[in-house]
Amino acid sequence: MDRIAAPALAAAGPEKLIARQDSTVAIVAFVGLAAALVLLFPFPPILDYPNHYARIWLLSGGIGEQPFPEIYAVDWNRTFTNVGIDLLATWLGPLVGADRLARALLFLAIVLPPLGAIGLHRALFGGRHHWQTAMLSLSWCATMIGGFINFQIGLGMALGFACIDLRLQGRNPALVFAWRLAAALLLTVMHLFALGFYMAIVCGLEFSWRIDIVRSKAGLMRLAGRLALALGACVLPPFALYLHTAALPNAGGNGLGLAWNDGIVLIALNLLSAITTYVPVVDVVLVLPLILICMRAVRAGDIRMHAGLAVAACGLLLLSCVSPRHMLGTGWISWRFPIMTALVAMAMVCPFANLTRRQAILLALIINLAVFGRTGWVGWNWWLAQKDVAAVETVLKKVPAGAAVLPLGHEPETVSGLAHSNRHFSWGLDTFRHLPTLAVPFSRAFVPTLFTAKGKQPLSVLSPWSEIAVPEGNLLSIGVLSCPAMMQEYKGFTPYLSDWRRRFDFILVANADIPDRYVGTLMPAGLTLVEDAGFAKLYAIDKAMPAEPLLIPAGCATAS
Repeated sequence: MDRIAAPALAAAGPEKLIARQDSTVAIVAFVGLAAALVLLFPFPPILDYPNHYARIWLLSGGIGEQPFPEIYAVDWNRTFTNVGIDLLATWLGPLVGADRLARALLFLAIVLPPLGAIGLHRALFGGRHHWQTAMLSLSWCATMIGGFINFQIGLGMALGFACIDLRLQGRNPALVFAWRLAAALLLTVMHLFALGFYMAIVCGLEFSWRIDIVRSKAGLMRLAGRLALALGACVLPPFALYLHTAALPNAGGNGLGLAWNDGIVLIALNLLSAITTYVPVVDVVLVLPLILICMRAVRAGDIRMHAGLAVAACGLLLLSCVSPRHMLGTGWISWRFPIMTALVAMAMVCPFANLTRRQAILLALIINLAVFGRTGWVGWNWWLAQKDVAAVETVLKKVPAGAAVLPLGHEPETVSGLAHSNRHFSWGLDTFRHLPTLAVPFSRAFVPTLFTAKGKQPLSVLSPWSEIAVPEGNLLSIGVLSCPAMMQEYKGFTPYLSDWRRRFDFILVANADIPDRYVGTLMPAGLTLVEDAGFAKLYAIDKAMPAEPLLIPAGCATAS
């Protein structure tokens, strides 16, 4: 690899000497703080995490407890990718326990992406620059708060594998090809997007530091050959696994299910997903100093860049702008590329490598305030959310084993302010919709919205429970029980709403301390309040109650 040598040390006196930078203490402190947050807050406001937790509990041995042998089954032929945490739950869950494993996986999802970027930066530039501390800020992004655990861990793995790939450059081509085959297989199993990320990084590294290789025909042909070998090694494992399982998300669904970010504002908001958590304005303010550092370094001429990775970052940025928001039953596809772009962009540059001691201290102070400020902001939101988690745990104590629980919620008129920002992230998306799935491990009860999507999870629902289960589900408003128009609108993809009185034993209402925008606090007749814990309420369903005309609230007129 053609490295760019660092400038020589100045010799004009002690104050003019280039200071030695060391980010180790900050990195260790951040990792320790992330571990403390995961230990202190068992169920932080991370959207998909409770649902993943319930599945991890089942795969760790819970599926053998009554009544679950009659409800769920495990079929590894349902999918060939996105199963990393499922495999670990099957192998390690019985040994370490589902709770410890789930927390460990959450911790890895937080720290692995920035640690991988730091490792790649050190392999490229050498040293322990303060800029590496800045990369820790990318632990907090929309995909992390969304609970995309496999995806986040896969990003870290891809960056780590790229470091090994970098060391193997120039070695025996057969050895490099074999390594890339192995890396691609592991990444495919963890998450298919992680494999795509690895491919983008490998292609960028093949361009090396300079892209003048493309100025000659011979150099261009050599580059094309290396890229073809790299991409071929990466494509073979997923192709072979696909031929074996032939399972894709949304199998049997209606087409590709495409939805786009079709506007400049939506594209800009999508790009911000690389940094947004609970209130985007706060995140932008705390990330702005890192952007200004790069801009100042460019003006000062004290910045180095890996040109090949810059090409990769531009390609990922383009995908961030043009990729669909939803496709093949998978949501927020377009969120995956901005965080990839940000990780590569931060790893490919080294700003302010040549600073005096005073300047280095100032740089470290600014970066640490930005990074640990964001972490403190996230931790504060996690602390606020524990009252809501406790409320759900309280009502679940009243649910007997084997019961069927219908999860619903109060949909607020508008998203709350900073005091309740933990309940929402990234422009109003809720973080609590999957908390009711904790009924599976806590109450040994059935919930229809546990993740069981073919092509994504190995868990399947047995008949007759499959008639009232969905592979992925949202938390619908309680208004759906009182508003015929809403019931008709949602019934097509939520079959459990049909004849809900007979099929379910309880209704768990989340976000219940805020009036629903459609029906306020009105509930249909025949429901008995069993437990009111504020954020969560539990109602028992009177199955013997005959059908009667609905008292339709005025708010139902605006439901559709």
